[in-house]
Amino acid sequence: MGIWNSSVSETQIKFKNRLWLYIIAMIILFLLIVPSLVVIPMSFSDSQYLEFPPESYSTRWYENYFYSIDWLQATWTSVKVGVLTIFLATPLGIMAAYGLVNSNAKIRSILFPIMISPMMVPVILVAIGLFYFYVQFNMVNSILGLVLGHSLIAMPLVLIIVLSALSNYDMNQEKVARSLGASRLRAFFEITLPQIKFSIVSASLISFLTSFDEVIISLFVSGGDNSTITRSMFLALRDQIDPTIAAISTILIIISSVFLILTQTFGSPKD
Repeated sequence: MGIWNSSVSETQIKFKNRLWLYIIAMIILFLLIVPSLVVIPMSFSDSQYLEFPPESYSTRWYENYFYSIDWLQATWTSVKVGVLTIFLATPLGIMAAYGLVNSNAKIRSILFPIMISPMMVPVILVAIGLFYFYVQFNMVNSILGLVLGHSLIAMPLVLIIVLSALSNYDMNQEKVARSLGASRLRAFFEITLPQIKFSIVSASLISFLTSFDEVIISLFVSGGDNSTITRSMFLALRDQIDPTIAAISTILIIISSVFLILTQTFGSPKD
């Protein structure tokens, strides 16, 4: 009865009054998480085909992945493109957010929807547009094409995260530094940047995950030696039902979970 009647907020709302909300939240989490977790036991199956639950267990499909040159090369391509996407999307997103914060409301209302438009347009349309654009410049199946494409969809996320941080930041601190003789660039790096660094860390990790998990653009503009791991998985799933895909999916789940934990650990200010 203590927990049942305990307060859950400063407004003295009782636990039992919010029980329905907790139940709905648990149901939503269950529907979101469980389908992904089903892949994990499937990856340890000893069968030649995907099956759940496995009749027998083995690590053969993990061995198949780690001893495959093609799979490892695709993984390295995804890691390389993800890191390069951080170094392109994050600075662009920071500059865009900084520019919007220092613009008047009318200009901001016009530019903001344009800058986040890659999030609103279906990714397949973006991929088709990039493909025909890259063909003109011989950029299909290139690392540069992948980085530019992934940065296009990662930059709006960086923009939103950093813009939120800058909106809660007192720009008068930077103005004081500039009034004392500091240039705008120096004032930003010495005054503003240290105070929004946690948001920038979060934005960088999110941009990496966006690139690493992206598949639609990769299907259109990558291939050959520069095929990403997600593209290779999609093609393998289309051509053959190989449980190696379940092993790789499990590894990707672990990587994504680790990055999300890092985002929460290092991307949030400490009290």
